[in-house]
Amino acid sequence: MKYTYTGDAHRRLFQAYEADEEPFPSQSPTEFPRREHRRTEIDLLQQVFFPTCWNAVDLVRDELAVLECLDDLGGLFYAGMRPYADGDPADTVAAVLDQLPAIRTALKKDVEAAYKGDPAAKTYMEIIRSYPGFLAILVQRVAHALYEADASEYARELTEYAKTQTGIDIHPGAEIGDHFFVDHGTGVVIGETTSVGDWVRIYQDVTLGALHFEEDEGDEHALKKGYKRHPDIGDHVVIGAGTKVLGAISVGDHVSIGANSWVTDDVPDDTQVYVSEHPTQERKRNG
Repeated sequence: MKYTYTGDAHRRLFQAYEADEEPFPSQSPTEFPRREHRRTEIDLLQQVFFPTCWNAVDLVRDELAVLECLDDLGGLFYAGMRPYADGDPADTVAAVLDQLPAIRTALKKDVEAAYKGDPAAKTYMEIIRSYPGFLAILVQRVAHALYEADASEYARELTEYAKTQTGIDIHPGAEIGDHFFVDHGTGVVIGETTSVGDWVRIYQDVTLGALHFEEDEGDEHALKKGYKRHPDIGDHVVIGAGTKVLGAISVGDHVSIGANSWVTDDVPDDTQVYVSEHPTQERKRNG
């Protein structure tokens, strides 16, 4: 099907490109080696959000080129939703495309958080093109819009694809605040009913997951669905590598959780959590 987008997101995106200032990449004609994804949606999303980083400089020069890109993206969204939908998903596609300018604004904040939160980061361009945590949140923010628009199955397809590329598993149902940064990222899992506040930084092998599952009373072999089972994370929180935060608990604002912690109870504001007794390391000379 040839999808035709009739909203005004292309106009708002085009205006947003013109408003970009350093350190975000501007309208330079830099040409990068192409990367081909197995899901074309990812290519198009990267181009729409940051065209000068992904060989799509035409989008910053011609508003109609943005509209054509949204038509192509909408067609892929439509095809992806159609097998799951009871009716015509065209209105749902349009509603999600309408949100792309706002999602782009959120993603720029995520780039800023990555740059400020990683001493190794040299430029915003580097983050946009190479950080797995940024690719994961780019896909998840779009997938969350799909999830909220009752296209959860297709949304899950996109986040599962992002997981194969990044090693980061963020469910499309999770609510992620502004200035979110996953550093390194391999092994990170964020469950469906998790909420995350603003300025949260997470390191590799962190799980924001369920502590236990409730059984469906109507089927002894099935687990209950649709209930709160994952944590709520406040603002200005840092969660160290290997940490597991489990259950429908609350972690307050301005909290630092050290590496390899196991957290299953509420954590109040302005608190440090860490493993107090580390195992003793022994060394023995060979021979």
